[in-house]
Amino acid sequence: MGTIDLQVPRVRDGGFVPALLEPRKRAARALMAVVPEAYVEGLSTRRVDDLVRALGLNGISKSRVSRKCQELDQLVERFRTRPLHGPYPYLWLDALFLKVRQDGRSTSQAVVLATAVKATGEREVVGFDVGPSEDGEFWRQFLRALVGRGLTGVQLVVSDAHLGLKSAIASVLHGAAWQRCRIHFVRNALSLEPKSTEQTVAAMLCTVFVQPDAAAAREQWRKVVDGFRGRFPRVAELMDNAEEDVLAYLGFPREHWRQIWSTNPLERLNREVKRRTDVVGIFPTTGAVVRLVGAILAEQHDEWQVARRYLSAESLAKLYEPPDQEVVSLPLAAVS
Repeated sequence: MGTIDLQVPRVRDGGFVPALLEPRKRAARALMAVVPEAYVEGLSTRRVDDLVRALGLNGISKSRVSRKCQELDQLVERFRTRPLHGPYPYLWLDALFLKVRQDGRSTSQAVVLATAVKATGEREVVGFDVGPSEDGEFWRQFLRALVGRGLTGVQLVVSDAHLGLKSAIASVLHGAAWQRCRIHFVRNALSLEPKSTEQTVAAMLCTVFVQPDAAAAREQWRKVVDGFRGRFPRVAELMDNAEEDVLAYLGFPREHWRQIWSTNPLERLNREVKRRTDVVGIFPTTGAVVRLVGAILAEQHDEWQVARRYLSAESLAKLYEPPDQEVVSLPLAAVS
């Protein structure tokens, strides 16, 4: 925090350092570490200054806060470019928007996030990026970067129906199925009808997702569609077009359905990012977005590494079991 001139006595067996200095030095390092930590927690630079004063220091300038926060850049860069060691059978994708000041005006920037589950059941934050929009080309570049870092073995991608995302998944993650988030789908369906009918439409749609097996769920889907055709024709048309995408989860182990039929696991992470970034309001640069969001995601990633497995290894093993082969019995005459 500054320079202090001390008179140090000379001794024959070497230098002399007062015993009180080293503990104070450790405390100073700990106090200064609070600054970037407070920034990651979502405090504004002005509130960081108030925090530093409360800790007994003489305040800290905004430029000093910024310099301390830049120390996070190396950590974030290592995190966002680290090699990935798959396979990752399930991948969740989503985007949120933050305000960034560019050329003297406030612009909206897309922050795309990706989390995944490894074949051994652990959950990871596999990547994020910041761009001017979430169009198909931006998604393709983002997915190619993930593949370049080692993302392999993706069997199902879960996301909302973002513009261009479905085509980007098909062009980069060959062979992966796409699950349209059922929560977002229900919201889209409700927006097509008057608000007074929301409870009726939502209740009927939810009956599909409580069925015990895939056959029953598909049968109930068709019943709901047929029941909507007269009273809610626009919802029925939406369901006709989205059936395969919304019910893609049915082709995977029953134990995984609740985790893979929506982007809810990623939505919770999004809310945590927004909670901390809302304090900033408008970011001064894109680099500031990368620094703060990257530090938050790295923190969450570390917590997931010491938590229990998101999916059990036994249930994930079912993904890699060969399909049952039908045994056909031939009459003896045909065999001979």
